Amino acid sequence: MNTSVAQTLASSNVAEVVMPCPELDQTLSFFVEQLGFRIEMITPADNPNMAIVSGYGIRLCLRTGGSGKDIVLRLHSADRKSQTLKAPNGTTIEITNPSIGVELPELRESLVVTSLTSEASWTIGRAGMRYRDLIPSRLGGVFIASHIHIPNGGPVPDYVHYHRIKFQMIYCKSGWVRVVYEDQGEPFVMHAGDCVLQPPEIRHRVLESSDDLEVIEIGAPAEHETFAEHQITLPTAQLRPDREFSGQRFVRHVAEQTPWLPWRHSGFEARNTGIDAATAGYASAISVRANKSATMNESKHQHQLMFMFILFGSATLATNNDSEKEQLQAGTSVTLPSLLDFTLEITSDNTQLLVVELPA
Repeated sequence: MNTSVAQTLASSNVAEVVMPCPELDQTLSFFVEQLGFRIEMITPADNPNMAIVSGYGIRLCLRTGGSGKDIVLRLHSADRKSQTLKAPNGTTIEITNPSIGVELPELRESLVVTSLTSEASWTIGRAGMRYRDLIPSRLGGVFIASHIHIPNGGPVPDYVHYHRIKFQMIYCKSGWVRVVYEDQGEPFVMHAGDCVLQPPEIRHRVLESSDDLEVIEIGAPAEHETFAEHQITLPTAQLRPDREFSGQRFVRHVAEQTPWLPWRHSGFEARNTGIDAATAGYASAISVRANKSATMNESKHQHQLMFMFILFGSATLATNNDSEKEQLQAGTSVTLPSLLDFTLEITSDNTQLLVVELPA
């Protein structure tokens, strides 16, 4: 092999996925004519048994001598409708259209009370973070709520990324965390009581945290895609605080700068995070506080989600489905179905709750 050929091969950096097929003609026609792949090579000329095709950012080596029935190929195309096809060699083709908005599965409501009972409540997630699932049922896959704990602070091994979602917010329960967001200026620190709305596909990164950081994260849908961002670095040069991402604006709520105001229930005060305005009413999140004996009565709230997390203090929950009151201590979360009548009674002074609602 001469030097120039060797250099050309070495610099090609081309990879191909081998996809077996019982015979070549039908499978090759399917990938070229129906899916829009382009033929790059075919061999041998007199009786072809292998072809290389390219498209959608991938190269496939179609080769006779087997079946592709155990292979799933996912293609992302803004020009096609989302569908699932079957290739002649048995390969499943999943086509998704990224231009179509995120769709939520069918909501399956239920009363969910999740208590902080023991260390067994926690699992170890990525980068050593501890996770506690606050809605194990996920309400049919619509919502996920997580209590996240970083025991040992310092730099967080994160990278610039974004999520394909309809809704996502982070509430800082205790400690502090330094974060940075696309078009929102320099990195900043979130302290206890602060929160952010992460609108769909905003690029962001977690930089560092204190010891014993605790945050509450709520998102929809429960299972969503997270993409690494390799082109944009943060912070970005431009500052665009009013930029919209899929109809939502970024929110940085600073608790100390937000006054307590009377809430819709007598005896309760609330701090509005501004998420309702930034999402045009799609969601709301507030911090609520009250003293002992304050009572909240709700009847058929008719929200997709009504979620409460006891930050400090305690309360009891009574519903029209149960004659006994349930004791709620700090760390307990409650997810309430829309047609349920309930009464929440505060049982200790200076009780504080995080209340998140998504209207139907």
